[in-house]
This record gives sequence, C-alpha cells and structure tokens, in this order.
Amino acid sequence: MERKTQFTALIHENQGLIIKISRLYTNCLEDEEDLFQEIVLQLWRSYSSFNGDSKITTWMYRVALNTAITSLRKFKKNEGLHDTGDEIAFAKIPETEDNQLQERIDKLYRNIKKLPDIERAIVSMYLDDLSYREISENLGISEVNARVKMNRLKKMLKILMESDE
Repeated sequence: MERKTQFTALIHENQGLIIKISRLYTNCLEDEEDLFQEIVLQLWRSYSSFNGDSKITTWMYRVALNTAITSLRKFKKNEGLHDTGDEIAFAKIPETEDNQLQERIDKLYRNIKKLPDIERAIVSMYLDDLSYREISENLGISEVNARVKMNRLKKMLKILMESDE
C-alpha cells in the first residue's frame, strides 16, 4: 500500500485520539480544529521516521501530546487562546439519552482541563486504557512514576469533581 494511503487510513482509524487531545488542550472549536490540523501535519512529517519500536498509537500519542503542549505554550506566550467562555461538550455519547451521565462526563473533562499539561496527558492516556508502561514511554518517565502520578491525579480529580457541584 502506498505511504500516503497508509497514513490517511491511520489518521481515519485513530482520529478519536487526535480529537480528544485537541479538545483537552484548547478552549474553543476554532482552536481545536487548528490543533487537530497541526497534529496531523506533525504526524505526517514524522511518519517516515516511525520504525515500529512501539505501538502505532503510542507513537501517535507522543506526537499529538508534544504538538498540543508546544502549541498551548506558544499560544499562551504570543497571543493567548481564543476563549469564548463556552465550554465544549466532550465525549458525547450518541447511543444514549442519559443526560446525567453526559453531565458527569462533561464535568470530568472540565476538571481535567484544570490540570497542568503533563497531568492532563497522563489522565487522557489512562482514560484511553493505555498501560502504565505505555504512559511512561510516551512521557519519558518510569512506569512506577506514571502509576504514582495517576493515583495522585485520581485523588485530585475526585476533590475537583466534589467541589464542582
């Protein structure tokens, strides 16, 4: 299969991962779309250097997170993020009409966005069922450190969720 076709299929199969990272690191739809495009561009630029040492999704997470964090810092430093004041609804569940569940999911993502950049990344990967080993590989920390950080983040998110009521 041609390289461009393989890459397009890869993006299509894993666009949820890119969307999630884009939403967690932006405050409005316009910035989210810009970050999505920037992540795809960075994935394309580094696609030829992917050598299969890790899972493709682990590599994609690494590129997406690095791009998101770099873009966030650049925006904060230069021009600031667009902030419409509107919260974007996250993780919509199309198959259910369970409004309480959707409200809790939206609340969780609102509170995740309050965390520092790296902690947001850890929670995002944890929610996507990445192992502590994969999280540690993506962030360049030890597996034990990833586990400890996630346990602390669970406690912190619980407190944030309770205070957000």
